[in-house]
Amino acid sequence: MRSAGPLLSVRPEPVDAPRSTPIDSRHRLRGEGHCRMRSVRTGSIAVAVLVALTLLQSPAAAYAEQPVEFGASPVVDTAGALTPDEEREVEAAIDEAADRSGRQLFVAYVGEFEDPADAGSWATETANDNNMGSEDYLLAVAIDGRAYHLSAAEDASLSAADVDRIAVEVVEPHLRDGDWAAAAIAGAEAIGGGGAPGGGLGWLWIALLVVAAAAVVIAIVIARRRGRAGAPPAEGPPPVPIDELRRRAGGALIGADDAVKTSEEELGFAVASFGDDATADFRAALAAATAKVREAFGLQQRLDDHEPDTEAQQREWYAGILRLTEEAEGLLDAQADRFDALRALEQNAPQALAEVEASIRAAESGIAPAAARLQALSSQYAPTALASVADNPEQARARIAFARDSASEAAAALGRGETGAAAVDIRAAEEAADQARLLAAAVERLAADLDDGDRAVAAGIADLDADVRTARGMSDAALGGLADRVEAEADALRADLGRAGRSPHELAARLDAVNREIDAAIAGARDAAVQAQRARAELDRALLSARSRVQAAEDYLVARRGAVGAEARTRLAEAGRLVVEAQSLTATDAARALAAAQRADQLAGQAMSLAQRDVGGFGGAYGGAAAGGLGVPQGRGASGGDLVGAVLGGILIDSMLGGGRRGGGFGGGGIPGGFGGGRRAPGSFGGSATRSRRGSGGRF
Repeated sequence: MRSAGPLLSVRPEPVDAPRSTPIDSRHRLRGEGHCRMRSVRTGSIAVAVLVALTLLQSPAAAYAEQPVEFGASPVVDTAGALTPDEEREVEAAIDEAADRSGRQLFVAYVGEFEDPADAGSWATETANDNNMGSEDYLLAVAIDGRAYHLSAAEDASLSAADVDRIAVEVVEPHLRDGDWAAAAIAGAEAIGGGGAPGGGLGWLWIALLVVAAAAVVIAIVIARRRGRAGAPPAEGPPPVPIDELRRRAGGALIGADDAVKTSEEELGFAVASFGDDATADFRAALAAATAKVREAFGLQQRLDDHEPDTEAQQREWYAGILRLTEEAEGLLDAQADRFDALRALEQNAPQALAEVEASIRAAESGIAPAAARLQALSSQYAPTALASVADNPEQARARIAFARDSASEAAAALGRGETGAAAVDIRAAEEAADQARLLAAAVERLAADLDDGDRAVAAGIADLDADVRTARGMSDAALGGLADRVEAEADALRADLGRAGRSPHELAARLDAVNREIDAAIAGARDAAVQAQRARAELDRALLSARSRVQAAEDYLVARRGAVGAEARTRLAEAGRLVVEAQSLTATDAARALAAAQRADQLAGQAMSLAQRDVGGFGGAYGGAAAGGLGVPQGRGASGGDLVGAVLGGILIDSMLGGGRRGGGFGGGGIPGGFGGGRRAPGSFGGSATRSRRGSGGRF
C-alpha cells in the first residue's frame, strides 16, 4: 500500500529464517557432526536472480559455495585457505577464547558466497542453519570474492559497535594481507577478550574485575592530576574517522527508511484483510518508528546544509542518527512476530495466493490506461515535467512480470508442500503488484498536479494584470517602465501557458520572480486586505508546487528504492517536513509558511535529481533495468530484466548482486548511494534486521 505522504519505508526479510536459537549450541555443534535440514530454499527467486545477473556481467565467477555445515570443528575450510598446522592453531585460539569468555567463534572459508550472494545474508543463513545461539559468532570469508562478514546474534553480549570494531580494525587488516589464519585468531582473541564471563571462572573473574576497576580509578585520578599540571593526558584508542561515521550513518538511514516503507506496505495488506482494530498496535509502532527516522533525516540534513559544522557537532549528530535508526528498527522488530502471526501466510498460503493473483490482474489492468495518459501528457508538457513518471508504464510491466513469475513459483511450492517457500514468493508477488499499481497511479496523480499547476499559473497571470493596472494608476513615473515590463512578461506567460511542451513548474518560477518585483514596488499602494489576499494566493501556489514535487519524488523513490541512496532520501525527508510545517503556519504566519513551502519545493527538486542520478548509476552498474533508459530486455527466462527491476524496486535487494555491507554502512562500490543489505527475499513487518543476525563486514 502507498503512503499518504513522504518517507514511509520498508526492508523485507526472509520469512522462513528461525527467530530463536538454543541457548548453548556451542557444545552441541562442537561435539556432534550430524547433518541438519536446511531451513531455507536454495532455488526459486534466488537462483533465478543469480542466473539472470550472471548473464549481465562478463567476468567468470570464482568457485562459489552455498551456506556450509559445521561438524565437530569450529572451522570449515572449503577454499583450502589454511594448512593443517594453521587450522590447529585457529582451533586452539577459538577454544581458548571460548573457555575464557563463553563466546564461541566459528570460521568458514569459501571461494565465493552463493545463494545468497552477499556476505551478510550468507553468514546469517549459515548461522541459522547451524542453530547458532546467543554467544555464537560466525566469521565468514570468501577468499576469491574478497568479501567477509562477522555475524552475531541480535541478543549477543557484544554490542553492534564492538562487532563492527572487531571486524574493521582487528579482522580486516589480516584479510587484506592474505593472512587467513591470523584473521581468525585475532578475531577469536578480540571476541573473547572481555565482557560476561563464561562458566567456571567464578571468584577469579570477579577478582580480576575488581583489580581492573581499581586500575581504572587510579588511571583517572592520575590523568586528572596531570591535566591540572598541564601534562598531556594518556592517549586512548583513536576515534572513529568522520568518513567512517558518515558511511555508517548513511547506511543506517537507508536501512531504516526501507524498513519503514516495507512495514507500511505490509501493514496496508494486513489492514485490508483484518481491519483497523486488529492492526492498531502495528500502526502505532510504525508511526513511532517513522517519527524517529524523520528525526534522523533531520540530523542528516543539518550535516548536509551549507553551514560549517565542528567535528564535535558532526560526531554528535552522526551518533544521533545511528541511535535513532536503531531505535526505529527496534520498534518495528518488536512487533514482527505478532504481525507474522496475524498474517500467517504459511497457514493461509492457498487463499493468499488467490488474492495476490487477483491483485496482479487488477494492477495490470491499470497499466495500459496509464501508458495512454502518459502519451497524451507528452503532447502537452515538457519532458522535464514528466521525468518522474516517464518510465512508469515500462517499470510497471516489469513488476507485473516478476509478480506473475513469483505467483507461479508460489503455486509450484504449494504443490510440493513447501508452504514456507510459497509464503516468500507470495510476499514478493504482493509487493511487485503493489508497486505496479503505484507506478500506474503516479501518472494520473502527476497529470492532476500539472493541471492544478496550469490553473495556478493562469490565476497568477491575472494577478499580474491587476498589478499592472495598479502601477499605471499611480503617480510615480518610475513605475511606468516596470508596468510595461511586467505586462510583457504576463503576455509571454499567457502565450507559453497555451503552448505544447510547457512546464508548469518553470512557468510558476518565472511568474513568482516578476510578481515579487512588482509587489515590492506597489506594496504601499495596496490596503492591508488586498496585500493579505495576494500573499495568500502566492502561498497557495508555493504549497501546491511543493506538495506536487514532494509527491512526485516520493512516488519515484518508493518504486525504485533499491537504488536510491541516503542523500536523495534526506532531501525528500526534509522537503516533506517543511511542507507539513508550511501547512501548519498558513493561518498564523504566512511569511514563514511561504518560506517553508519554497524551501520544500527546492529540496524536493534536489531529491528527484539525486534519485534519478542514483537510478542511472544502478543501471550503468548492472546492465540496466527495465526502464528509464536502462534498457534491459524483458523476460525473466531470457535476460532477467524483470528481476533487475525487482531489485531496483527494493523487492529483491543487493544481496543478489553481491553487494557488501559493513556495520549497516554503505559506501564505495559501483552503485551510487548503495543498497540496503541484510535480506534476500521480501519480508514482513519489521526492521531491516528482522529474522536476521547483526554484524559487520565488507570487502577486503
